[in-house]
Amino acid sequence: MTYLICSHDIVSDLLCSIYMLVKNIVVICIALFTGAVSIRATETEMTVSELAPGVTVLSAGTPDRYTPYSVFGGNPALEAMRKLPAGEPSVDPAMINLKVTDRGCTVSVPLGDGEQLYGFGLQFETFGQRGLRKQPRVNDNPLNGLGYTHAPQPFYVSTAGYGILVNTNRNTTFLCGTNEQNDNYPSRTAVREGIATDTGELYRSRTAGNRVYIDIPGAKGVEVMVIDGPTLKDVVRRYNLLGGGGCLPPMWGLGFKYRVKGDAVQDSVMRFAGYFRDRRIPCDVLGLEPGWQTAAYSCTYVWDEGRFPDHCALLSDLKAKGYHANLWEHAYVNRHSPIHKDIEPYSGNFLVWGGLVPDFLLPEARSIFGGYHASLISDGVAAFKLDECDNSNISRPDATWCFPDMAEFPSGVDGEQMHQMFGGLYMSVLDDEFRKTDRRAYHDYRSSGLFMSSRPAVLYSDSYDHTEYIRALCNSAFGGLLWCPEVRDSRSADDFFHRLQTVMLSPEAMVNSWYLQYPPWLQFDRGRNEKADFLPEAEEYENTARELINMRMALLPYLYSAFNRYRVEGTPVFRPLVMDYPGDENTLSISDQYMIGDVLMAAPLVGDGDSREVYFPEGIWYDINTDTRYEGGNLYRVSTDRSHLPLYVKAGTLLPLAEPVQFVGDDTVFRLNCKVYGVPETSCTLFEDDGVSYAFERGEYNDVTLTARNGKVKLSRAKGPEGFSGKRYEVVSAAFID
Repeated sequence: MTYLICSHDIVSDLLCSIYMLVKNIVVICIALFTGAVSIRATETEMTVSELAPGVTVLSAGTPDRYTPYSVFGGNPALEAMRKLPAGEPSVDPAMINLKVTDRGCTVSVPLGDGEQLYGFGLQFETFGQRGLRKQPRVNDNPLNGLGYTHAPQPFYVSTAGYGILVNTNRNTTFLCGTNEQNDNYPSRTAVREGIATDTGELYRSRTAGNRVYIDIPGAKGVEVMVIDGPTLKDVVRRYNLLGGGGCLPPMWGLGFKYRVKGDAVQDSVMRFAGYFRDRRIPCDVLGLEPGWQTAAYSCTYVWDEGRFPDHCALLSDLKAKGYHANLWEHAYVNRHSPIHKDIEPYSGNFLVWGGLVPDFLLPEARSIFGGYHASLISDGVAAFKLDECDNSNISRPDATWCFPDMAEFPSGVDGEQMHQMFGGLYMSVLDDEFRKTDRRAYHDYRSSGLFMSSRPAVLYSDSYDHTEYIRALCNSAFGGLLWCPEVRDSRSADDFFHRLQTVMLSPEAMVNSWYLQYPPWLQFDRGRNEKADFLPEAEEYENTARELINMRMALLPYLYSAFNRYRVEGTPVFRPLVMDYPGDENTLSISDQYMIGDVLMAAPLVGDGDSREVYFPEGIWYDINTDTRYEGGNLYRVSTDRSHLPLYVKAGTLLPLAEPVQFVGDDTVFRLNCKVYGVPETSCTLFEDDGVSYAFERGEYNDVTLTARNGKVKLSRAKGPEGFSGKRYEVVSAAFID
């Protein structure tokens, strides 16, 4: 082996640079002469193939049988992927090194000057990931920005216009430009002047690494997917389409959801149903917590007849009032459950809360578990909340409720790999049962991973930091995830209503009162809420909550159509500014503002006070509440009171705002009051179908075009292949904003 030793003089630095240049040229030449089919990469044979348009797969060794793509992918939207812009690849596969050793597998990827990295799933504490060590592992509590999260993804995207996805379910570490190997660092850093006097200075990184190093212990082989752009948004779109495209929730799923207290009974659930209708507060979904079952930790999935003496009547009565019922559960099967005996042979060898852990990789386990839930669905259950499918907090020694990494499953995977897949498998099993009935659901779940964009489910968490919730909403877009910054109790009126504003501007507008006897806007304090000791301002606050929920309902046609674009084109509905404005350096680090569709920008408020600084990207923007005009490229301090949404509209927009309804029914027709911003002529398109079934996949839909001209807005319909015979939208007014 040859070593090149570099001193600190100019000649040696030059020789080192020449050495690295020659080395890289040799690697590229080998790739060219072999037709880019087989490349020698650090003593490991690496094969290169095209998986789908713009997606290259590098493989070395023998990858695991069960990978994220083999389990959750495999149905790419190829035609839509071909329509994406194509350009020169932003990263050369010949410059990516894969290595298989006795320890496992390693990957190294070049990293250019000025590149910023994003991703790794649902990250709460960090946004730009360059210069960090990330370990995207399933955990029920994010900690110290390490990467532990409910939805970890070994996948990052670069501002240079590419993505790197490690197709593995093993615990993986990414060194995002933090370290360098001996032969990849041409000149040593000069001796530093001065002596460090604090640990922060002592241990900070001394180098600007020019590669990402990826460590996959225990793997005997690895697949790496290189996803091309050419832009950051195109990378994400291509990734989502590789997983089948985005999901289209039922229209009612985008309305307001309220979860009642965990110990609710049949009568109290119906009282809540009456409360919302009597007080004219829109609500589409009522969620029941653990108390509906005879046992919940672990679960029986059997209605408790003492608390719910006639659950069929309950579900029927809720439906008659326009509600959809959502049931809480987890996947650990109690020994008294009717499915315990049948599913035991298809379960792991460790229990959780005394319950079996089904191996959902096996068709037998899926059939038993899903088949039993089919009866709940036929009774009228509209969706499920899938709790504790992540992992107990691996950062605490006393958090031990979940199965360990050494657990064994009949499919052959261990606990480490099952953790990364479990939430996605669990949710897919239940959602498949809804698809069999040709009904769309919109689930809540607490764990996800790669290639889940096509599944109609929203993540939630037991953490409760508002700033982190907003950052997680921005980060979720990089990995095809949906995130709900749910609202529970609060420390003040400002804190509560700022949280409520944020959740109204998220994929799922949910208030989770699982430990509150009465709605939180009547009393924020948990103890006083339990005693019905309401705030003096309770009626005022109820009115404010109603106004915010009404605004969410006004946005439903816009949101639903944006979700359809997510389905067809892979474009995330909720996404950080950097995805739409990558050339604006100011957006690179903004993780507290985000786009909703193409023309709305949210800037949530946090804590006390009604104002914050808002950065406006290029163009002209309008406050949706006051019509105040803002010039792009500038930072403004903007005020938004509690009863309005901190939302801004881009000039050139025709925004259809629906007159709020109490719930979305099968025959609801939205009366649209259209606002046109900054131009005399423009248009927008809405998606129109039955809103509840999968008939749109069979061509039963319309594309509705709204056109603004001569001070009016006109509506026209273009039928899909089969067309939709109903009507969802009608225009009742138009206003033009200068």
